[in-house]
Parts: sequence; C-alpha cells; structure tokens
Amino acid sequence: MRVHVLAALVATTALAHAEDVSKAPHAEILSRIDARNDETADLARRLWEFAEVGYKETRSSETLQNALKAEGFAVRSGVAGIPTAFVAEWGAGGPTVGILAEFDALPGINQDATPFRRPIEGKSAGHACGHNLFGAGSAGAAIEVKRWLEETKTPGIIRLYGTPAEEGGSGKVYMVRAGLFKGTDFVIHWHPDDENSAEAQTTLANRSAKFRFKGLSAHAAGAPERGRSALDGVEAFNMMVNMMREHLPQESRVHYVITEGGSAPNVVPDAAEVFYYVRHPSAEGVKEIWKRVEDAARGAALGTGTSVDWEIIHGNHPLLINEAMAKMMDEKLREVGGVQYTKEESAFAKAIYATLGPTERRLGDEARIEPFEQSLGYGSTDVGDVSIAVPTVGLRTATWVPGTSAHSWQSTAASGMSIGFKGAQVAAKTMALAAIELYLNADLREAAKAEHRTKLGPKYKYEALLGDREPPLNYRD
Repeated sequence: MRVHVLAALVATTALAHAEDVSKAPHAEILSRIDARNDETADLARRLWEFAEVGYKETRSSETLQNALKAEGFAVRSGVAGIPTAFVAEWGAGGPTVGILAEFDALPGINQDATPFRRPIEGKSAGHACGHNLFGAGSAGAAIEVKRWLEETKTPGIIRLYGTPAEEGGSGKVYMVRAGLFKGTDFVIHWHPDDENSAEAQTTLANRSAKFRFKGLSAHAAGAPERGRSALDGVEAFNMMVNMMREHLPQESRVHYVITEGGSAPNVVPDAAEVFYYVRHPSAEGVKEIWKRVEDAARGAALGTGTSVDWEIIHGNHPLLINEAMAKMMDEKLREVGGVQYTKEESAFAKAIYATLGPTERRLGDEARIEPFEQSLGYGSTDVGDVSIAVPTVGLRTATWVPGTSAHSWQSTAASGMSIGFKGAQVAAKTMALAAIELYLNADLREAAKAEHRTKLGPKYKYEALLGDREPPLNYRD
C-alpha cells in the first residue's frame, strides 16, 4: 500500500511541477526551437536536395532517423513491411502523443530554390508539396517535446512516425493496418501551405488504380486489321469517364494520366496503361463512383477488342475532424504567430508573386493567422486513416509565398530556402505547445476522446480503401 501511495505522490508532484513550468515556459520553449533553427533548416535542405519519391526515400528516412537517435529516441525502422517507414519513441508512462513526419517528393516537378523557373539538370523529382519541411519541422517539434518531458519529469511518451509515400502511396494506411498506432492516444500533424491556419478542415476520400489494357500488335499500315490497339482501349475508357463527369456529385474529382501508350506510331500497341484517381467527400461515395469507372474500363475493352485488368495502388479515408483539439491548436498557432520575412525574403517573395497569376492572396498574408472555421478541402491524405484510428489534429503554415499552389515549381523553390524553413519553425513551435497541452490538460484529453468515439459511432468498422494489398513499393517505377 505504501508503494502505491508513494508512486501516486511522485506522479502528482511531477505533474504539479510540469504545470508550474508550463505556465511560464512557453516563451522559453519557443526560444529553444528558434535556437535550433539552423539544425532544422539544414535537415529540411538536405531532404529537399535528396528529393526521393514514395517508398524510395532511403537517404531521407535515414537522415531523419539519425537526427532522432542523436537525441536519445529509440527507433524501429522498416515497419509495416516498408523499408523507409519508422517509429521513433522516447519516454514512459502518461499519455502517448504521436507526431507525423512525411518526406517523399513528387516526380516530374524539378526546380532550383530561385524565384524564376530554373530546373536542376539531371533531377527528376522535387519537393513541390513541401514534405521536406514536414519531416524536418515534425522532428524539431518531437525533439523539443522530448526535452520538455525529460526536464519537467512529466510522465508521457512522444512518438514520431516516419511516414513514407503520402503522394499516392498511402504509407500511413499500411502503418494503421499494421497496428502501429495502437497505444497512441493522440496524433498531431501539419502541412506546408501558403497560409497559416488550424481550421477544422476535412479532406476528400480517394482511391487510385493503374488500368492496364492488352491488345495485339501489328503493322499499323501494312496489316492494321490484324491489330487490336491497347491504346484505343485506354482512349475509349478515358472518353467514357470524361462523359461520366457530368453525372457525378459536385464535390467529386476524377483525374488520370496515360503512363504507357506505345512506342512508335507505325506499331499497333499491344499494351497501354492509364493511372486514375477518384475522390469524394465520403468513402462510400468513392466506392460508388469506382464501380462505374470499373464498368467503363470493361466496356472500353469490349468495344476495342482488348482486355483490361487493374491494380489498386492507394486509398485514403477523409480526415475525421476533432473540434476540441482543433480549437486548442488554433489557440497555440495564434500564440506563436505567422511568418515574418527579411528584406531579402521579401524580394524573393515579390519575384515569385509576379509569376502566380490571379490570386486572392496578397503579400503580407504570411504574417496573419486565418480565421478558425470548419470547411471541406479538396485534397486527400492518408492522415485520414490515422484520424480514424486515433484522435488527430493538424495545422498549416505559410511555407510558400501567398498565392502559391502546391505541386508547382514555385512551391518547390520556396521549400528549399529560408521562407519554407521559417514556416516549418512555426509548425514545430505550434505542435510542441499542442503536445504539451495534451500532456497536461486532462479535460482536453477526455473531450477529444469522447468526440472521436461519438463521431465514429459504436458500430463503425474500419476498412482500408486499398483492400488487403501489400505496400506498392515500386509504384513510382
């Protein structure tokens, strides 16, 4: 009995000490993250230079792991059957808070860190979505939270999840499926953007597949009647889907690229491939549209005398908003504040801004915090599946010049220089303060978990939109 009483007294004393330290130390915590600015910027820049695409992020993953190991984190690598996925952990007892870190680049978007169009010779990918900043900023937050837990002797565990292949590879879905989020109480994430916001914004569910048509090759001039064009199958399929668009729900999105169409005009192609995405605000909506897309593929094959099969590549659920946590995150973001440009950064921003075309954003918006509201975002993310497994909250920071679109050369440029690095610092500070609030605020923890249970409902059963397939480690080949 004495042991239990003593343990309770120690825990109570530690928590009281942590609460005392946390009331005044926000300025100190923010200052310490600022003191690590060069380290975070260097990490972000190295990831930017690597620019490794989904499931191929070997150096990027290793670099992040080494930074966390140097701070005393225990790291499990190669988790969920993915060589570049990892979980880094520090602490014991108390609540467990997870922070997500992405680090994959996008193929086909190559740009130097300049305010004018300048591809880097020999480079085939770029951080046009800023995941180099995502990884570095999240690592910075996790390191600061670890130091705070250690210094205040607060019971708690901090976990950083290294999550590969967000761009069309659904790395987090496989990590959810593997049970890696079991035992984690709350998850924090962020994303680079052209604004600062912690609004409660959900996302679209989505699913993708590569549709592969097979036909018969022949001389396109000498014996065309003997050929059956797989490319005809792809083009007929695309035409049917494009006609279908008129009859889809307004918030839906369907897009594709032809990834294989033949090698020479005078050869009837016997193989062709098209890569499709389907999006809708609900998982059920995606499934319903998907059936129609599959029927169109079958019809196209029948009409062109070809055959078709398809491989599901990825699938994500919509983000489940946790309003209790989102309001807390908004409060922390307002405490931290936005991004302030130097004279040199302002000149860079003006040059970028001149290339953007019409936009509602204005230079100077990087310093403001957007109003808190609930909204629907038209992107998709595998964070959605995490938010079903665990109460999850996120934010966006101005890592790009206001008005910049993701997946552009302008976002790639800013992600590789100080404007992007400053946005990552804003994210690191905000996430660190949010994590500390979760460790200390029992009422918030209870409210967040209750909201999560209520929104899912007692009968909810999780089903991954990508089925039971293994991670598509070569989907970018």
